[in-house]
Amino acid sequence: MAKFSEQMQSIFDRYTEEVDSGPVSLDDVATWAISEGLFKPQPRDVVKICREALAESLRQEKRVDSNGRRYRAKHSVRTNIGGVQLSLWADIDTAPRSFMEKSFSQRRKAIADDCFQIKQDVDHFNEVNPTELPLLVVLDFTDDVAEMEAAGRVGRDEDDEAA
Repeated sequence: MAKFSEQMQSIFDRYTEEVDSGPVSLDDVATWAISEGLFKPQPRDVVKICREALAESLRQEKRVDSNGRRYRAKHSVRTNIGGVQLSLWADIDTAPRSFMEKSFSQRRKAIADDCFQIKQDVDHFNEVNPTELPLLVVLDFTDDVAEMEAAGRVGRDEDDEAA
């Protein structure tokens, strides 16, 4: 039996074959899939629903430190305990250093994985479209981060002047 993600991919492929092969909203695909009887959700576990809502909310919690930096308050570490994969959560202001090191390392790896994948995608697109000007992707984010930090300083300076 196909994995759930493969079933979802199949629904999308079928939609693009039968309905519209152009860029499409997933709301449209979902509405179509449900109306065609292709998607029948399973009853969800209340604990799982609560866990997902907690995780999404914790990812969004931000604080401002005494230097005016907005920082993420809650962090997670994916770990395997007794053969079960879990996400453990902690507050950045009280978490042990080892926990935060692992959390930051996992987040950095996720960014690197995304960068690798976008490079693969761009390289593929350029290869299958040889008559078009190649798309370029810059994977060095040093300037982007510096611009964001500078914009943050400007915003803090403006807030200080208004006070």
